[in-house]
Order: sequence, then C-alpha cells, then structure tokens
Amino acid sequence: MQILKSFSIAAIAAVTLATPLAAAQKIGSVAQDFKLTDVNGKTVQLSQFRGKTVVLEWHNPGCPFVVKHYESGNMQATQKAARAQGAVWLTINSGAQGKQGHMSGAEAKIMMATQKFQSSNYLLDSKGLVGKAYSAKTTPHMYIIDGVGKLVYQGGIDDKPTANQRDIEGARNHVTAALTELKAGKSVSVAQSRPYGCSVKYAS
Repeated sequence: MQILKSFSIAAIAAVTLATPLAAAQKIGSVAQDFKLTDVNGKTVQLSQFRGKTVVLEWHNPGCPFVVKHYESGNMQATQKAARAQGAVWLTINSGAQGKQGHMSGAEAKIMMATQKFQSSNYLLDSKGLVGKAYSAKTTPHMYIIDGVGKLVYQGGIDDKPTANQRDIEGARNHVTAALTELKAGKSVSVAQSRPYGCSVKYAS
C-alpha cells in the first residue's frame, strides 16, 4: 500500500496490527490484534491477554455520555466488577490531537486518579488506527473479547441511550450481563446493541 511508505518501521507495524481496512469486527470472529502505548509509555498488545476475557471501552472525558457513567460511578463499578471476575479492562482514547478528548499520558494519569478509574489500563490511540479498525463510533463504545480471542459483544454499555444519570437505574448493563454469562459458561444472549454517545473525534 502506497500510504505505508511514509511511515516509520514502528508505525508500519501498528498499521499491520490495526488497519482501518479491517473495520467492522464481526461477532464470533477473532478480534484483530493491536498494539498501543499506555499512559506510562509502555506498549500493550491485545494478544498478551489471551486466555482472559478482555473489555475494550472507548473514552472521551469531555463527552456528556461518558460523564454520565463516570460522575455517577457506574463505569467504575462496571470496571471493578469485570476485574473481580478476572477480566482485563482496556480504556482507549482515540481522540486526535487538537480535538475534544485528546489527552497526553500525564493528563490521563491525573484524570484516572481523580475519577478513581478501575480499568486495567488506559491506552492512547491519537492516530485512530485501532479505533477505526474496530469501527468504534461513539464514546463510550464497548467490546468484549473472550479467552480464545473471539469478539462476543459490541455496542452500548446499556439500553438507555441518554446522557441523564437518572436513566442508569433500571437500565440493562449489557457489559455486566455478558460477563456474567461468560463466567457461567453460557453464550452471550445480547451480543450486539446500538452504541450511543459522542462521535469518536478521529484525526481528519
């Protein structure tokens, strides 16, 4: 591909792992591997967690739909419950530099401490390669990958697509429900739902 000629060797590797041409991950298919840098500058690769359930959460701190779930503590509670079941939770920021939600590693670390994140790690995807590879459309947009690496859920965190915290009560938390079913050895009853939130602020 012509576009690859302008990238460094490291960037080419990243594109190979997360090319936008492989968008629209399918339920039941092996989730595409990727590498991203975390807030400490460490490289994290999806495949290193093979054998464990992995939750991917697309994040934008400025999005009111994200604020709904973090100010209420709902997202942190969902993260904590997932990790208690042995899952790995990767929060991903695909906001491009200069656009809403973009954060440096240092800024993200402060935010995580202030908001008491319970995710396993926070990953930076400012070029949007991984977000586009997964066709992540909104913040939040949730994905669950099982221990053998197959995508078993993608969509919204719940079935109440509003920015109102009051709507959390009584909502079906699709992520918690799917993780509980997986833990019990069952198939995920709601494998796909409509994601809702702010559009991911990708690089132009």
